[in-house]
Amino acid sequence: MWSRLLSPRVIGRTRLCWRSLFTMQLKTSEFQALFNDGLNGLAEVFEKHQHELRIAGGAVRDLLSGKRPEDVDFATTATPEEMKRMFQNAGIRMINNKGEKHGTITARLHNENFEVTTLRVDVQTDGRHAEVEFTTDWQKDAERRDLTINSMFLGLDGTLYDYFKGYEDLQNRKVRFVGSAEQRIQEDYLRILRYFRFYGRVALKPGDHEPETLTAIKDNGRGLAAISGERIWVELKKMVVGNHAAHLLELMYSLELAQYTGLPPDGNVEEMKRVWQNAKDHSPKPMTILAALFQSPEEVEKMDIRLKVSREEKTLALFLVKYRQELCKSQDEPDSLKPFTDFIIDSRELDTQSKVCELLKYQGEEKLLAELCRWSIPRFPVSGHDLRRMGITTGKEIGATLQELRDIWKKSRYQMDKDELLSYIKP
Repeated sequence: MWSRLLSPRVIGRTRLCWRSLFTMQLKTSEFQALFNDGLNGLAEVFEKHQHELRIAGGAVRDLLSGKRPEDVDFATTATPEEMKRMFQNAGIRMINNKGEKHGTITARLHNENFEVTTLRVDVQTDGRHAEVEFTTDWQKDAERRDLTINSMFLGLDGTLYDYFKGYEDLQNRKVRFVGSAEQRIQEDYLRILRYFRFYGRVALKPGDHEPETLTAIKDNGRGLAAISGERIWVELKKMVVGNHAAHLLELMYSLELAQYTGLPPDGNVEEMKRVWQNAKDHSPKPMTILAALFQSPEEVEKMDIRLKVSREEKTLALFLVKYRQELCKSQDEPDSLKPFTDFIIDSRELDTQSKVCELLKYQGEEKLLAELCRWSIPRFPVSGHDLRRMGITTGKEIGATLQELRDIWKKSRYQMDKDELLSYIKP
């Protein structure tokens, strides 16, 4: 695979301090596809002013893996002030410059946004935020990044710049921190969850962790308590739908991290592992997996207070906790979808069908899930207006009669038409 993705020619290997700079030429269709009028125009501006511009971070990792990156971030030796002057002189519009204090300028060329960040070093960190200082040293910028696989740069000529064996780790499907795991974690405790998330994306099998990495994570897990719930939830929900999610969630409990992340301290790990096995091949929502950990609605409420999940995510968790045992296939008709479709028909909420689909994933009902995905909610053919024309006028009587007819209609598997149903009303 890798021989297909990369040219075998090694451009150079240079000693920088105690590390090696590994370079290689990237020649892939995914890389070439990045170049359009916008990127070419951006490159011309930086070349004209003799400032280096390289692709940075996750986009490099994706390209080395043969993937077209969804987002491409750039790094440069130019300072924010220099970038602003360059773009202004070139007539290039700049937008959303909230990131300027961290060195990021967003330029808009040919209806496309390009985020370019000045090389930085962290001069002071508190485990949540960092005070940065600009630099022109690519290695120092790489050294402040979290994982080796995220610390590489890619020149626009296709040259890979790798200071910390990120390419080697990517080949070997290893996830390692840059330098000292403990130091990287203490700079930003959220990196604990980023480690788990990227482990799910890169590692081939569960349990292939370096012991010293897990020790550093456990020793510093308490630091997650100071991280905002919103940041934790961003990482957690990506991890839960990735590879090895059950292993990683179980690992979080064994390393005593759950109590700091909004998950129930005594979560039902065995139930979660069972549900993950049921649902993993059916694109479950993150909360479908996590709901297995909760043993009561109160635990869902506590999670929401900590993580501030969306209303849709919270209601799904509450739905699954409530109905995972109450709403099941009929014992008399074990292959019947009817209990679930009846529930949907009776519900007043628009998204009930999607919630029931998640419930079937949770329960491991693959056949019923496939049937429900093909099923369309039928329209109940009788209305209150129909009953008024037959002489039923009080609201209470109309409501009761409609419910009776609805029950008859459900027993017919939604096949009876209006006339058949109305024939049940006694004059």
